Amino acid sequence: MSVSVFAFYLFSAGAIAGGLFTVLSRQPVHSVLWLILAFISSAGLFVLLGAEFVAMLLVIVYVGAVMVLFLFVVMMLDVDFAELKAEMARYMPLALLIGLVILMQFVMAYGAWDANAAAEGLRAQVISADRHNTEALGVILYDQYFLLFQLAGLILLVAMIGAIVLTLRHRTNIKRQDILAQMYRDPAKAMELRDVKPGQGL
Repeated sequence: MSVSVFAFYLFSAGAIAGGLFTVLSRQPVHSVLWLILAFISSAGLFVLLGAEFVAMLLVIVYVGAVMVLFLFVVMMLDVDFAELKAEMARYMPLALLIGLVILMQFVMAYGAWDANAAAEGLRAQVISADRHNTEALGVILYDQYFLLFQLAGLILLVAMIGAIVLTLRHRTNIKRQDILAQMYRDPAKAMELRDVKPGQGL
């Protein structure tokens, strides 16, 4: 067994185990750590495929930023996970139905999938010996599919704004600064003098 084949089986087992234990772990922190393992294993598979740029993006963006941020949020916030699991159990039949429909769609897509005979030739036109795969990826994204790339960015922006709007809640018991009320206040009513007698409080 060569080193590349051993690395493939190692990274594949790590990705499958990481994804499985991400779902099955009872502790949220453990789920995040297993998900980091799945991302790192997937990055290793991308390296074996020759896509070093995509592998580094996976490590830097997902492991280095998103997962670490999520780990700190889970560890620092006092989230009642028992209540969240109770709410999740209510929608479990609907979730199973949606998962079954998605699985059926994957099976149908895999059954109708057929390899294009011209795919290798088209791939050879983009990736050549004198062009690195990172350069070829940039040419494809920012030249041929520039409009679709920008539309995907706009969709993510709208999703981010929607998540912020849905989770933004104004608390009523928190004092906030009212600048107009401060500007338009009457100076004569802003301060009150009281004659405090000795031995008595306000």
